[in-house]
Amino acid sequence: MAVMLNRDEIPPGTLYMLVLKTLARHGELHGYEISNAIQQISGEVLQVEEGSLYPALQRMLVKGWVTAKWGVTAGNRRARYYRLTADGRKRLAEELSRYGRVTEAIQKVIQPA
Repeated sequence: MAVMLNRDEIPPGTLYMLVLKTLARHGELHGYEISNAIQQISGEVLQVEEGSLYPALQRMLVKGWVTAKWGVTAGNRRARYYRLTADGRKRLAEELSRYGRVTEAIQKVIQPA
């Protein structure tokens, strides 16, 4: 019998932050590794779909937050490897700060009176 994991959607506006933080933590990764790392670190709760990840990575390339180069995976497949830039680190700090403020505000609202 297959075990169904309880996965949640990634909250709107947090995909960039999650990808940037994953690259900051792990260095150079290809798309599948980024997706897999987010899923594992989140305890299998968050899953980044290819249809969301690759367009986001492309937008981050255009914005200069990441760089990319072609390489070969451990399975001998061609893949694009992404690395955080200095602008990406700056953006990550901004995203984390914004996320912290929003999370703190939500906590204030939902606390018992």
